[in-house]
Amino acid sequence: MELKRVVVTGLGAITPIGNDVETTWKNAVAGVSGAGPITHFDASLFKTRFACEVKDFNAADHFDRKKVRTLDLYAQYALVAAEQAVKDSGLESVETLNKDRVGVIVAAGIGGLHTFEEEAGYYALHQEQGPKYNPFFIPKMIADIASGHISMQYGYHGPNFGVVSACASSNNAIIDAFNLIRLGKADAIVTGGAEAAVYPAGVGGFNSMHALSTRNDSPETASRPFSASRDGFVIGEGSVVLILEELEHAKARGAKIYAEIAGGGLSADAYHLTATHPEGLGAILAMKNALEDAGMKPEDIDYINVHGTSTPVGDVSEVKAIVDVFGEHAYKLNISSTKSMTGHLLGATGAMEAMFCVKTVQDGIVPPTINHEEGDDDENIDYNLNFTFNKAQERTVNAALSNSFGFGGHNATVIVKKYTE
Repeated sequence: MELKRVVVTGLGAITPIGNDVETTWKNAVAGVSGAGPITHFDASLFKTRFACEVKDFNAADHFDRKKVRTLDLYAQYALVAAEQAVKDSGLESVETLNKDRVGVIVAAGIGGLHTFEEEAGYYALHQEQGPKYNPFFIPKMIADIASGHISMQYGYHGPNFGVVSACASSNNAIIDAFNLIRLGKADAIVTGGAEAAVYPAGVGGFNSMHALSTRNDSPETASRPFSASRDGFVIGEGSVVLILEELEHAKARGAKIYAEIAGGGLSADAYHLTATHPEGLGAILAMKNALEDAGMKPEDIDYINVHGTSTPVGDVSEVKAIVDVFGEHAYKLNISSTKSMTGHLLGATGAMEAMFCVKTVQDGIVPPTINHEEGDDDENIDYNLNFTFNKAQERTVNAALSNSFGFGGHNATVIVKKYTE
């Protein structure tokens, strides 16, 4: 069976550094940090009091009051990003579109955490009266519901589900969408991820694990991947959605094509609940599997958007994995962690970084890893690698690789390449 080619024909984004793709990309290239004091709740008693929140978002600008009652914030973000992506792709205007062959696969690592927290708090206050829950509690909370809402919004009857693999979730979603299209099971799929966990349970839970940075005096410099002074990740929120489409279907309708999805690789660390394997064994396997799936050699990759969360152990193990897979070519790559600007969007992070890979391939600009200071070097990291510190770099990027790793040892790698006939 000959596999079909899969291309990206639409993008949508609502992120800590922009409420659309153009603004997000412009700020990423400029090295703008999205971090600041938490506004979603009073964090004054928390170890970490800052996050990368979405700014200037008002649900009433997008949904009527009745609809808002049915949507957790993470699903609101997903619907807004999906609307941008569908419009960008031009799918809405295709009169002959077979909606039975258009699917939706949108991931979340956690889902409706705020809804769960609200309902649990309500029960704790009123438990002497017996259980009493909002009828929208379950359908607002569950991690698959964003996909359901998007399919209902547009009447897409194709493959429809959510994906949950912690911080690898939206890379897994992209790979699932890619595989379904190239196997001929769908013509197009709306895919990506959404998350909104900047609430007490999210921040407090990660604080209890010592996973978050506590650099409260300087939030904008707190995410500093590959620097010796890194002390944890910065939690972020938002949604990024991509339209993946079978190449001939896209060409037949005259769609613009951003880039091509070349391959995907999956693996498990099988090592620890939350820590990556110290030698990066799972990451090595995921990257090798992605290259094999794409029919590419390590030398074909020009840029890696790393998982790079700014944690003491994770950054080191990923660097080891890159050197293992790419050998001498590793020193010819551009590498960057855009989490230094956006924070870590958990289940939405893979989609965010896949979008950055698409834009890098399209524009020939590698976004930077910000916040690295002179002399702030970790003896366990090879600084002969080009981490694209502090300033974007122009170069031709024919292929880019994006890594996402999740609690539970889940690893997912996506390869994006320049589209050619």
